[in-house]
Amino acid sequence: MIDVAFVKANPGSLDAAMQNRQKPEIEAEVLKLEQEARLQQTKLQQLLEERNAITAECSKHMSKGEDCSELTNRMTSLKKEIQEQTECANQAKNKYISLLETIPNIPSVECPVGLDENSNLEVRRFGTPKEFDFEPLEHYEIGAKLGMMDFERAIKIAGSRFVLLYSDLSKLERALAQFMLDVHTKEKGYTEVYVPLILERKAMYGVGQLPKFEEDVFKTTLGSYLIPTSEASLTNIHCDEILREIDLPIRLTAYTPCFRSEAGASGRDTAGMLRQHQFGKVELVSITSSSQSIEEHERMTGCAEDILKRLELPFRTVILSTGDMGFASEKTYDIEVWLPGQKMYREISSCSRCGTFQSRRMNTRYKSLDSKKNEFVHTLNGSGIAVGRCLIAILENYQQADGSVTIPTCLIPYFGKDKIQAPERYNP
Repeated sequence: MIDVAFVKANPGSLDAAMQNRQKPEIEAEVLKLEQEARLQQTKLQQLLEERNAITAECSKHMSKGEDCSELTNRMTSLKKEIQEQTECANQAKNKYISLLETIPNIPSVECPVGLDENSNLEVRRFGTPKEFDFEPLEHYEIGAKLGMMDFERAIKIAGSRFVLLYSDLSKLERALAQFMLDVHTKEKGYTEVYVPLILERKAMYGVGQLPKFEEDVFKTTLGSYLIPTSEASLTNIHCDEILREIDLPIRLTAYTPCFRSEAGASGRDTAGMLRQHQFGKVELVSITSSSQSIEEHERMTGCAEDILKRLELPFRTVILSTGDMGFASEKTYDIEVWLPGQKMYREISSCSRCGTFQSRRMNTRYKSLDSKKNEFVHTLNGSGIAVGRCLIAILENYQQADGSVTIPTCLIPYFGKDKIQAPERYNP
């Protein structure tokens, strides 16, 4: 949720931010509703103070045996006024909060201004796309030739945008996840967490998934939600808490399946595994002080990039433009891996700095060593990385002319051999 105090101190800042995000101007309405909510709350507070004063005055009269019927009559009418004003105050507050819930984060000045992904700014590249002496296949063609990737049976039992991985491809998915977790926990200082895959509405609201993106997540019959990413679980761990600044940053990681309805992606990437309702991902989350978040963002992005460097997969890193970035983010790096089958770079990780946008929703604060005040923490999240898309990248970049797929050197200890090839007899 945006910091309205910042908006009031910087007139025009919110409208400028919304213009950059291709959203309508909203600042005047925000300030109007905020003022109305404060006015109604002030009126309620005045009535409550009058009630307390009358209660004290009645006690004095009664202790002296004096009549206080006039005060009692006023108390009776005051009770009704308080009830009515409470309703007015709640309505004004709810209207104000409902508007704030729809407003995306204010982008950092570091972000390029633009309409969409065409304005994203490339900041670095790693590796050179391999030149094949044959026409490289896409991952689903490779998987089919290996006999280890099955979409038809997945559709039969679960519907579209699901896949069955058999044998070595199933093992490769597991090996990738373990490799990533080992790097992040043993070398990068992240603490692994086993997290719930189903969350209450409050937790989904806390990270900005609700109410705006309700159609993009799966809701259970009990009113809870399947996680679209373990960011939602990890970031919420310290909701409604006041942390010590000395304990920051807190760095957490988890490998989980993620569930997305892809309601807003109808017709996009329908072939293969690129856009699935269920996929595995290693997530990185950091909770920091205000002074740590910018440096932590660079560090987190570097951790995700290091996975791809070790796997020797060509990639580029871009800063998302104001028109392409996510709802809760103030700055996002996308890491895009080269896919020879598509002959293009595709997103494999997003690392976002959210400032206090999520912590205001979650009410997560820390006691500042300098000011001694409770301040909202800064939150960051990133894919460290998407396991399914990494599997795709390995299949396409390490494919061989004979249909086999070699295994990156760093992954062999986890996978157990250096090649995947179709078995002579295999019929899942």
